[in-house]
Amino acid sequence: MSSHNPSGAENQQERPGAKEWAVGFVDGEGCFSISVVRNSTCRLGWQVQHEFSVVQAAPSRSALEFLRELFGCGTLIENRRHDNHRDVLLRFSVKRRRDLVDVVVPFFEERPLRTAKRHDFKRFAQVLQSMEAGEHLEEDGLRRIAQETELMNRRQRSRYLESSEAI
Repeated sequence: MSSHNPSGAENQQERPGAKEWAVGFVDGEGCFSISVVRNSTCRLGWQVQHEFSVVQAAPSRSALEFLRELFGCGTLIENRRHDNHRDVLLRFSVKRRRDLVDVVVPFFEERPLRTAKRHDFKRFAQVLQSMEAGEHLEEDGLRRIAQETELMNRRQRSRYLESSEAI
């Protein structure tokens, strides 16, 4: 039985329990976020940004590299810290919609998250589906997406919904 994945000690995708480990790790450390931000180059003056991310201190780089290998997409981004910790923060980030729709969403639909984070994931997946249908390009669709963002993660008021354009 051959694999399309490179062989060797570095490749642990096929190790039993690896995908389940990834689900648990993301359940504890991951974030599914949607933001509606002002962008004058977009038709409505607003852009929907989407990201799946996991943040860790630099000594845990191998865990984030494993996620990048497992999903076959995304980037590792280094962020300097501005607090009293010495370690650099690393973020595994997937922003490309095609990767989110074709890889990340199916992965977590097949292997559901177990914490309250599953509710954010469901909203995240719904917004991506709406965007695939082009709903974010119309005011009503953009308003519905902005309303969903208020129910996710930090549950902050959407800047789009506070703006005069949304009224």
